[in-house]
Amino acid sequence: MNQFSSDWTRRNFVKATAALGAGTLIPSAFAARIDRSIDDTIRVGVIGCGGRGTGAAANAIKAHPKVKIVAMADLFEDRLKSSHGWISEDDEYMNQVDVDPANMFVGFDAYQKLLAIDSIDYVILATPPGFRPIHMHAAVHAGKHVFMEKPVAVDPAGIRKVLEAGERAKASNLSVVAGTQRRHERSYLSLMDRVHNEQLGEIVSASCYWNQGGLWVHDRKPEYSDMEWQCRNWLYFAWLSGDHICEQHIHNIDVINWAMGGPPVKATGMGGRQVRTDPKYGNIFDHFSIEYEYPNGITMQSMCRQIDGCAVRVEEVLVGSHGRSVSRPGYAIIDGQNAWRFEGENPNPYEQEHVDLIASITGKGAYLNESKQVAESTLTAIMGRMSAYTGKSVQWSQAMESKLDLAPKAYEMSDLPVRPVAVPGKTPLI
Repeated sequence: MNQFSSDWTRRNFVKATAALGAGTLIPSAFAARIDRSIDDTIRVGVIGCGGRGTGAAANAIKAHPKVKIVAMADLFEDRLKSSHGWISEDDEYMNQVDVDPANMFVGFDAYQKLLAIDSIDYVILATPPGFRPIHMHAAVHAGKHVFMEKPVAVDPAGIRKVLEAGERAKASNLSVVAGTQRRHERSYLSLMDRVHNEQLGEIVSASCYWNQGGLWVHDRKPEYSDMEWQCRNWLYFAWLSGDHICEQHIHNIDVINWAMGGPPVKATGMGGRQVRTDPKYGNIFDHFSIEYEYPNGITMQSMCRQIDGCAVRVEEVLVGSHGRSVSRPGYAIIDGQNAWRFEGENPNPYEQEHVDLIASITGKGAYLNESKQVAESTLTAIMGRMSAYTGKSVQWSQAMESKLDLAPKAYEMSDLPVRPVAVPGKTPLI
């Protein structure tokens, strides 16, 4: 898969795939629609009530006046109550929150109970990424439209599950939008229109960065089981987050894939755990540097770091034969032959992605199914992590076919040994 002959140029590749744009587009007449004959309310269920799930619920409310949050589910009761309390008591959102206590679910099976509510139109999937393939698969089989946060998996086994669910969604006319909000941001859309119209000329190289300081950490409490501690501290366990190259840096990687018209064919990377060495930081790395090779030998240098006291940089750079572009949220420029700078209104992309999803659901916009593009960008990040963890170069076909599956044997509040921190040169490539 994704093997290219030597005469297949990036220009051919981009032209062949540019029609995908922000998602797989199908005429809106084929989109599944909410029945407006009796009630035009857009009923939304939230699965995963942490900071991002709560934020996504607020974004959905702001996206359309007919949105109602009607059900919520989380692994932990305290997170569920905190999230519901915040959106149901805030003057800006409270009139669009109507969650019956009977529709508030807790536990590993909470998502199943929420998905059994027939009246829900679409669901927000915002649990730790390790659960995303299971929840995506179940949501599509329950006939729900989907907004799913990125990344959409933490291993190749999960990617294949998401791709399968995405195909089923397409066959069932179910809309799917991912939390790669740059694909819905006006500054990025304006830049990519110029890139795909070759105002940079032929792309010759690219780079992207998410270098920042450390993030929150939850210390373990005596009453926590291994499973509870890991789920509450999910950033730091590869089976839950995919490591920060997947959980965070995917945004920048996705932009480069968007510009290139698809994913790379090879990754060669390095990384390590130099500062965050305490066991409370689980088993992830604190820095990565990956060289990705795209069709026709074009390379992209990808860097991400979460270490305090270091230089901060979060942006994407494309270098072409006619100029160079630099992009980050709210900012996009081109220097060179076709100099340009984005100016004007730049609506909140976190809200815009829900605006676009609702337009797809209701048939008022083009049908969107972003499953494949976000799965490919997620696998790009996973492929880089696999290379850094093992010290080996990884081909796209290897990553796609890999049997690596990080899921625990059982989802229950019990003992769950932490996987050893990867050691390049010793950790096997699966």
